[in-house]
Amino acid sequence: MQRFYGLATRLRQTFGERVQKIPLDFGFTCPNRDGKISRHGCIFCSPQGSGSGMHAMAMTIPEQWELWRAKLTEMHKARLYLAYLQSYSNTYCSLDELKCAFDQLQGLEGLAGICIGTRPDCLDSAKLELIRGLDLRETWLDLGLQSSNDLTLKRINRGHDSECFAQAVRLASSHGVPVCAHVIAGLPGESEKDFLASVEFLNSLPVSGIKFHNLFVGRGAPLQKIYEAGGYTPIEQAEYIEMLVAAISVLRPEIVIHRLKADAVPGELIAPEWVRGKRSVLNEIEKTLKVRKIWQGCARADAEQQPPAWFSPDSPSPF
Repeated sequence: MQRFYGLATRLRQTFGERVQKIPLDFGFTCPNRDGKISRHGCIFCSPQGSGSGMHAMAMTIPEQWELWRAKLTEMHKARLYLAYLQSYSNTYCSLDELKCAFDQLQGLEGLAGICIGTRPDCLDSAKLELIRGLDLRETWLDLGLQSSNDLTLKRINRGHDSECFAQAVRLASSHGVPVCAHVIAGLPGESEKDFLASVEFLNSLPVSGIKFHNLFVGRGAPLQKIYEAGGYTPIEQAEYIEMLVAAISVLRPEIVIHRLKADAVPGELIAPEWVRGKRSVLNEIEKTLKVRKIWQGCARADAEQQPPAWFSPDSPSPF
């Protein structure tokens, strides 16, 4: 029995079957890496820009697609896929370069939609019109907020403030492009109160989706040096679950939850060790929601007295 509006449910509502994501690396960079803002990046970002690094291996987009599609077809028997432009900032380029990137998606077998990872300071109306004009049934613009606290954003070297994010969301909404916002629990100097304030900040904006991340220390990220010098202590699993459950209880029920937990790629994780246990963490989240009779939005002042329509014994499990 599903207790939140997960992406798996959303996609089955749209396509009537399972849909998987395929991460793609187009070789874009980031203004927080190339010197426009800084050369250090956000403190949590890996040297690969939180991506696969396949572009650096000279793999074309069709080659990347076929590699992942073959694996996912064998594992999950899926037929349909979302292209996830994951590495770095995928609108940090000229309009013509973005058009060329999208042109490379033409003819990919099983392509059903797109998720475009980028920063709020790398958007304009022309790019949003280009995104809106893609002939795909599912389109998402993945925008990193991480925190609504501007002091935290400076601390993690984010390179923009919360108002920049809010303006980007409103602009995307005005062009009919749905936004999936990213937030992180366990950022340096933040408490559960700060994390929930970020969720409420998103509730106040025309956001359509959300990704919840637990901060971990990745190999090669600036946070690694801070951690090894004793300047950062990762949150524990139990603490993260408490924060996540509280966030789900106040999140607007129509916002699609794309992710509940961040994962490290093999060889990347430095700490905390519990991040490796994806299945056990997700099971514990599911158990906590069930035992406490919590569903998405149930703690809101305007909550209905019963779960929303997507809450059903027949809903596909997000786990």
